[in-house]
Amino acid sequence: MEKMEISSDEMKISQEVRKGGIRTMPFVIANEAFEKVASTGLHANMILYLTKEYHLTSATGANVLFLWGAISNFMPTLGAFLSDSYLGRFRVIALGTVVTLIGIIVLWLTALFPEARPPHCHPGAANCVQPNGSQLALLFAAFAIMSVGAGGIRPCSLAFGADQFDNPENPKNERILQSFFNFYYASVGISLMISVTVIVYIQTKAGWIVGFGVPAGLMFLSTVLFVVGSPLYVKVKANKSLITGFAQVAVVAFKNKHLAFPPKNSDGWYHYSKGSKLVSPTEKIRFLNKACIIRNPEKDLNTGGSASEPWHLCTVQQVEALKALIKVVPIWSTGIIVAVTISQNSFPVLQANTMDRRLAGNFTIPAGSFGVFALLTLTVWVGIYDRIVVPWISKFTKRSGGLSLKQRMGIGLFISCFATAVAALVERARRGRAIHEGLADNSTAVVNMSAMWLVPQHCLTGLAEAFNAIGQINFYYSQFPKSMSSIGVALFALGMAVGNLLGSLIVGIVDGLSKRGGGPSWVSNNLNQGHYDYYYWVLTILSVANFVYFIFCSRAYGSCEEPKVWDEGEAMKEEDPHAYEESPLRNIAKSKESPLIHAL
Repeated sequence: MEKMEISSDEMKISQEVRKGGIRTMPFVIANEAFEKVASTGLHANMILYLTKEYHLTSATGANVLFLWGAISNFMPTLGAFLSDSYLGRFRVIALGTVVTLIGIIVLWLTALFPEARPPHCHPGAANCVQPNGSQLALLFAAFAIMSVGAGGIRPCSLAFGADQFDNPENPKNERILQSFFNFYYASVGISLMISVTVIVYIQTKAGWIVGFGVPAGLMFLSTVLFVVGSPLYVKVKANKSLITGFAQVAVVAFKNKHLAFPPKNSDGWYHYSKGSKLVSPTEKIRFLNKACIIRNPEKDLNTGGSASEPWHLCTVQQVEALKALIKVVPIWSTGIIVAVTISQNSFPVLQANTMDRRLAGNFTIPAGSFGVFALLTLTVWVGIYDRIVVPWISKFTKRSGGLSLKQRMGIGLFISCFATAVAALVERARRGRAIHEGLADNSTAVVNMSAMWLVPQHCLTGLAEAFNAIGQINFYYSQFPKSMSSIGVALFALGMAVGNLLGSLIVGIVDGLSKRGGGPSWVSNNLNQGHYDYYYWVLTILSVANFVYFIFCSRAYGSCEEPKVWDEGEAMKEEDPHAYEESPLRNIAKSKESPLIHAL
């Protein structure tokens, strides 16, 4: 009987061990890859769909896409909260996948049924019928549904994949995770490139019905594959969210605002976790220290020393974690303008659409595919920087990681200034050529100028993103405790969301102010009558001002090289090359989150 019981237990353990592992990867990777191909492929060419099929102005279409991007970047924060606190990663990804599929199908219906769009008219005609409320409602509903779905997939997919391999007891665990991340990044990069080339090419050559139908089919396949793999997955249960902990600190500090601070160097006044080296809070942002003051040990603490009511007493660790987040906010805010630059997808597509896009013979590059040059630059530069530049620079900086994280962020901001300046110069040359050829009133004519002139600005944008985006997220990781590693991705996504909102606001202001007095808008539907070069100069000025602002924020932040002790045995230091700057992949392998999902 005892042998039978042992055999039964061993069988249960064996069944648990068999879950996860390499055989789950086709389902997990396919889910993320197909979602990227579908969503990015739709976004890359969407400005042409809005202006040609819905007769929206260039400014309005750009604003719609900016807002769509903003919502899509806000939703992952909510998705991460639901995943961590209530539903778990598997359920959130499954729900997000199904919702995304529904959103793409709704968008496909707008192309499938002519009644869902205004009557077709010749591009540039003055009497085009504008979409009615029902048509716009259906279109915007598709965008909103896809944003909600993205909020479930993007924050959880990589961490869920890592859950299938993560085994701290395995001495090779870190190497296994690193191999997974390498493969994951490769699949994401390939997916993005396919989306801005193949999907856009299908939309250009086969039309919108097929062009939207293919992503819908891929998303359906993604949904089926992910659900079919359900019995094989390791499913980690939801746990307490950091967002809840931050809220508790803020609430308790406000409740205790009337309390006096304990005398300095006094023991026993602050509540801290058992075994932690953080027994008293720092003096910075001192008001929050009131959240961890023990008012009455008999009422505030349980027998084991934990807080009897978390909404009445917090730990020193919770307080210091919130302080770390608050401290990086000024540095985080410097990434908003560069997010505006990175999100400039609409206007370059309109420019490319009026230029000679022939590459070789009769092959023509689709206008929406030029973003692939930014992706290629980012991907190639990350490899070159890690393998060639870092060993060379480290000889001079005496850092194994080459440049410091703040230096990398600053270089990215500096390059972004040149990206918008080059865009302004190229657009000035394009517009001048169009006017010289007598095409000022012909918005659809192709100017005798190669669209390859747009490549430098895309490459500079990709290079700026490679420096700033990855450096920005690694900076967050280096300044936060390990328990907050996911906050880095959340902050970056939030910065992209705010950048999209700001981009929409800038376009609206430029459009409104520039057409005062009856003149054409700088962002007119007719690029030859507008002044998109002036718009790019506005972005350049803002980028330069933002770079100066970053310098002040960087100096005000102070040194990042001081050891930061959060928990027992955990000392973090930016200068430690093995902890932060040896390789972006190494950083993410430790944190189980991916900046490249957003950076790409």
